[in-house]
Amino acid sequence: MTELREAVVCAPVRTPVGRFGGALAPLTALDLATRVLTALVERSGLPVDAVDDVIGAQCYPTMEAAPIGRVAALDAGFPVTATGYQLDRRCGSGLQAVLNGAMQVQTGVSDVVVAFGVESMSNAPYYTEEGRRGLPPGALVLHDALSRGRERAGGRFHPTPDGNIGTAETLRREYGIDRERQDRYALQSHQRAVAAQTSGAFDREIVPVEVPGRKGAVTVAADEHPRADTSLEVLAKLRPALGRSDPDATVTAGNASGQNDAAAACVVTTPERAAELGLTPVLRLVSWAVAGVEPERFGIGPVPASNRALARAGLTFDDLDVIELNEAFAVQVLACLAEWGVDDDDPRLNPRGSGISIGHPLAATGVRMLATLSHELADLGGRYALETMCIGGGQGLAAVFERA
Repeated sequence: MTELREAVVCAPVRTPVGRFGGALAPLTALDLATRVLTALVERSGLPVDAVDDVIGAQCYPTMEAAPIGRVAALDAGFPVTATGYQLDRRCGSGLQAVLNGAMQVQTGVSDVVVAFGVESMSNAPYYTEEGRRGLPPGALVLHDALSRGRERAGGRFHPTPDGNIGTAETLRREYGIDRERQDRYALQSHQRAVAAQTSGAFDREIVPVEVPGRKGAVTVAADEHPRADTSLEVLAKLRPALGRSDPDATVTAGNASGQNDAAAACVVTTPERAAELGLTPVLRLVSWAVAGVEPERFGIGPVPASNRALARAGLTFDDLDVIELNEAFAVQVLACLAEWGVDDDDPRLNPRGSGISIGHPLAATGVRMLATLSHELADLGGRYALETMCIGGGQGLAAVFERA
């Protein structure tokens, strides 16, 4: 093979995003992944026997579905010929699943790949590494996977004992970003997400999920996290998470992303194979890049990653019609914007909200953002979109897409 084939994205869909311990909490990550894969097939008409590989992203797995890419595919009725695997690049996992699928398609390894991301943070495990060797003296300690993952993503030499919040406060000090500016950005995110909900803009990308309950099944069809009732006054009353140890702390539950539950999926293939299968491409992958930064200031990771992806595409920020950034923290977004020279209220930036308002179900976020931006580009009549996110442990991931 002398040249890479073109990779396109078809039929991106997602479940609603549930709050931590909210409406989707009774469902496991496997339940959510199986539902979104089933809906993908139903909506697109994709023949499952045409699928070569299924790539599943998940950051907080258990061994109930290992690897979840393969298990979810089988549970969704895919044939045994559709292979599958699981990956973890923390917050970039969902987008990385799409990019891995694109590389397999571009190189001819696969013709049709289904990529998905899923997270049930409400059901993230507690675990021990000691129990198999017998009970240790004193007590058997269970670790919380959610907090443990944030504290140890930088390894032995880059510990982050205050988790991701501590790294966000590092950027606050470095860039001089005050609390009011962070709260104002958070409010903007919620306002944009609520406006999108009210207009029905999310309806095309969301697949309703049936959740069993004691009083019967309930259908969840809308994101739970956006707050129509929030305001600057409400946000200002929230206490900073690290306020006891840092009197200047500014990061609160209101100006940070949520812990959430969701799944999202799409088909990655060539334009020619899409036509043969009756699929309609919505996006074409133009370029992508990953970059490493200090784990202690991981929120700035989108800057070098985006700069590289745009340079490889021969584009600048002026060429973009949509900029989708994952919104781990308001301060993290504002630090990146300062480096890019983009205004806080730029209408291209997360036009329908992002992690602060919609929520941040880690491994699902990248594909959720892809589903959202595909409709944003079409509705705006735009051509190019940038999707980028910071990654716990000190990475940034970015991809440039063109409307197909």
